[in-house]
Amino acid sequence: MAASEFAAVEDAVHLVLDRQQLSPNVTRLVVAAPRIAQVRKAGQFVIVRLGPGAERIPLTIAKVDAAAGTIDLVIQAVGKSTFDLCELQPGDAITDVAGPLGKPTELITSGHAVLVGGGVGTAVIQPIAQALHASGVRVTSVIGGRSREWVILEEELRQVGDVVTCTDDGSYGRHGFVTEALRDLIAAGGVDVVYAVGPVPMMRAVAQLTQPAGVPTYASLNAIMVDGTGMCGGCRVSVGGETRYACVDGPEFDAHLVDFSLLSDRLTTYRDFEQQALERREACRIGALSAQAARVEAAAAPTEGAPA
Repeated sequence: MAASEFAAVEDAVHLVLDRQQLSPNVTRLVVAAPRIAQVRKAGQFVIVRLGPGAERIPLTIAKVDAAAGTIDLVIQAVGKSTFDLCELQPGDAITDVAGPLGKPTELITSGHAVLVGGGVGTAVIQPIAQALHASGVRVTSVIGGRSREWVILEEELRQVGDVVTCTDDGSYGRHGFVTEALRDLIAAGGVDVVYAVGPVPMMRAVAQLTQPAGVPTYASLNAIMVDGTGMCGGCRVSVGGETRYACVDGPEFDAHLVDFSLLSDRLTTYRDFEQQALERREACRIGALSAQAARVEAAAAPTEGAPA
């Protein structure tokens, strides 16, 4: 490769073309990634690095526009790195977007599929719902949030099937958890498969509900991930008593075989470090805002000898 080609690769960035706030802490970014947009399949993800020295973050590809060469990333602001990503504006850039990674979703080709999304997990079921609908499968999406403002992507999912909305406080849709709505759907019969994405307790509850009914169920596991290629072992999970790697063997697995207790424990491994990083970020922001306010005040103050 010529020196000019190396320079072109080093200068290549992924521009943010659009930004939308979906809920108080969930943001959708439309990012330029033409090669990924051409080959991505439902269920796959990317590893994103905002800039040199930044943390590597796995994010599901919620939607693609192959003609425009863009991918949609839906990000929940929970730690320093995700807060940094959520603050990006159109015209800003992400240094690295690697993918598509992971195995595509195992899609049924006929019948009735129920997709259960909790919180930001709704963004993960969106591409699965679109792919199932394109194959002629009947799709019902059960989505939920704490209250109305936390329910996301309802209209997008209504374009590909039925939608049941649930809120914990009853402020919108059905009052209660997504698992309660799922129980009613299974009791009514005719459910051929369930796909679940969301907090670990929710996915565990879905698996416990569908197993006695004999309904095949897949869970997309949000394991800790670093390189996304199976080398670091950070995303290892136990499925059917065997070790699997969410980045290369998943991220979706038979929910009836997943050790959710182990997954939950492993997700807390770096919680203290994440909290410390977030606190340092907030301290830096407060310091920067104070300095900015001081500069504004100084600029507004009359200089010596100037008319009052």
